[in-house]
Amino acid sequence: MIGQRLKLARAASGLSLREVQAAIDNLVTAQAVGKYERNEDMPSSGVLRALAEALHVSEDYLLAADEMVLDGVEFRKNEIASKREEAFVEGQTLHLLERYLTIEDALGLASVTWDQPREGLYPVKEIADAENAARAIRVHWGLGIDPIPNLAELLEERGIKILSADLTDIDGLTAKVLRKNGEPIPVIVIKASAWSERKRFTLAHELGHMVMDVQQGVDSEKAANRFASAFLMPVEALWREIGKARTMISLGELLRLKKLFGASFQAIVYRCQDLGIIGKAAYRRLFQVFNENGWRKPPFEEPGAMDPDEEKPRRMERLCFRALAEGVISESKAAEVLGLSVRSLTQLMDQPAMA
Repeated sequence: MIGQRLKLARAASGLSLREVQAAIDNLVTAQAVGKYERNEDMPSSGVLRALAEALHVSEDYLLAADEMVLDGVEFRKNEIASKREEAFVEGQTLHLLERYLTIEDALGLASVTWDQPREGLYPVKEIADAENAARAIRVHWGLGIDPIPNLAELLEERGIKILSADLTDIDGLTAKVLRKNGEPIPVIVIKASAWSERKRFTLAHELGHMVMDVQQGVDSEKAANRFASAFLMPVEALWREIGKARTMISLGELLRLKKLFGASFQAIVYRCQDLGIIGKAAYRRLFQVFNENGWRKPPFEEPGAMDPDEEKPRRMERLCFRALAEGVISESKAAEVLGLSVRSLTQLMDQPAMA
């Protein structure tokens, strides 16, 4: 029965039932599509073909039997614009993850096991406890206090699937995906169009949601922000670079710290104030400079911006190229998984972009 997959593909496309009806040139009504989703009826081969084309999936995808259940979604903001937007985000998440798992299965690879803290979730009874949680996860993963060159790669190595999706009102979300006869898969979805410094902070923020047990009365978003700052910029590392007490930090120093830690000017200054390295006067003056230069508004064009693709998750792409090169999937399947045309895929394979 195609109900679950049809509903998922429609949600991932952001289409309503009536919009699907229009997209297939009124071959069937919106009510009929709804019946397919509820497994009350099956489409004919012609309608199935039209639905697959309209939803940018294959017929085989719609007919496949495996199902996943999205569980424990935690949005970066406390609310999302609408139920339709929520369905779109969840649909994108499952759609992308299933493509990811398809490639792992084709290569006979087991998903990397989530390297979660042995002690369980870190209790956060006040915002400052998030600092200890960030330090503990760095110790657990053997990271020391050094900057993290590529956070998306690190998290994937630790068993978290990182997906890049066309999010709108949110920068990221944390989810746990349940798969039939399998362990829950931790997932972080980030906004594809976000600037790289923002992606890094979002990844660290969502990791905070995954490893902390924020107690009642504590603002979970502020705790996750504190975790992200501490995880990306350990206090000892900042002290080593700029000292423990400053009356002001120059833009030149901020640029150097930005390149070192992969964090925005704003995130660095917030961190320095949280740690007492600078006082309120310096904090206000620096943010006045940021405002005057337009760095606090989209597209956040600070000096020294990271390459837009630097924090792009690439493991699925690498595995897909490997599967194609080894002949375990076809060009058309690889193109479907990566969301590309066969021509674009061929160009990527034959003429890889140089770093």
